[in-house]
Amino acid sequence: MSDDVPPPIPPVAATAHAKFHCPSCGAEATWNPAKQALICGFCGTESPAQLDTTPGGEGGIVEHDLVAALRGRDEERGWQAERVEVRCQSCQAISVFDPARVGQRCDFCGSSALVPYEEVKDAFRPESLLAFKLSENQVRDAVRHWYGSRWFAPNALGSKAMTDQLKGIYIPYWTFDAQSEADWSAQSGYHYYVTEYYNDSNGNQQSRQVQHTRWEPSAGHVSHFFDDELVCASKGVDRRLLSEVEAFPTKELVPYQSGFLAGWVVERYQIDLMAAAQKSHEGMEAKLNSLCASQVPGDTHRDLRINADWSGQTFKHILTPIWLLSYDYHGEVYQVVVNGYTGAISGRYPKSWVKILLLVFGILALMAIVMVLANK
Repeated sequence: MSDDVPPPIPPVAATAHAKFHCPSCGAEATWNPAKQALICGFCGTESPAQLDTTPGGEGGIVEHDLVAALRGRDEERGWQAERVEVRCQSCQAISVFDPARVGQRCDFCGSSALVPYEEVKDAFRPESLLAFKLSENQVRDAVRHWYGSRWFAPNALGSKAMTDQLKGIYIPYWTFDAQSEADWSAQSGYHYYVTEYYNDSNGNQQSRQVQHTRWEPSAGHVSHFFDDELVCASKGVDRRLLSEVEAFPTKELVPYQSGFLAGWVVERYQIDLMAAAQKSHEGMEAKLNSLCASQVPGDTHRDLRINADWSGQTFKHILTPIWLLSYDYHGEVYQVVVNGYTGAISGRYPKSWVKILLLVFGILALMAIVMVLANK
């Protein structure tokens, strides 16, 4: 990449899309995961507006040239709809929602310390997304079952945590593609064994097999295409929890349409394209290193050297759906994350010291019984 600083490019202003009005009562229709359609929240009528839910859509999913974007030549920016952005002064998440919605509390941490957020330049527009597939009722049932399977969780947790804290949110990701051509060289080690003789403490001769390694030079080539390597751009959700539900099927992405966001909160990315690209490249290099190492013949290897060429580097900005449950239990905040497309669940929960003590006493009692039986 060139070190030249590109001239500033004026941001593309976001334009307001037409609202998806209910044909019966005139209220605004929102995306309903259970019915996979735009539904009026007041009378339940389905909006005649049609959203393309076909993976890839008619025009396919566009991949953008990474080098050109980093040089400022790719400026697909703005939400294509009128949106309001606020930053939480507690967790620093930036939420984006419809102007008609009045946000009282942060959907990520529950804080009421929300302030308007104004960007120097519009954000990159997401051009594809995974729409919510699981409804709120489905997620509530799944989370209750998940709580029930946590043996150390307090019995009262299910009722105290499942109030009105479940929120559906679109979170930002970057995806990266790249073709790698790597030549590698290494020292391959082949184990062999030699019989050695020695005298034991009683003066008797004994034998043993001793491992040795024969080293030989080796070399090879790895050709690999990295497809849709994900880099999360969210700061509002616990990264460890996200990584445990992160199997987002990018082959099912649909083109971005503002109707999918109707009635839902979107988190604006806070890891920009440059930082995400660097993180992605580090991850690709680590995987490429493993691929080359797996090709080295022999029982072991050393001095692995890799010379890689990278081409076809592209990216896209996508939105993925999650259900987020943030709750306060005895003064500590916990999060549960549910993949809004696959249903995978991960979360933190308080531990019941009563149950832990019961387990400890049970183990001690079992050990005492075993010792009594052993003595008999």
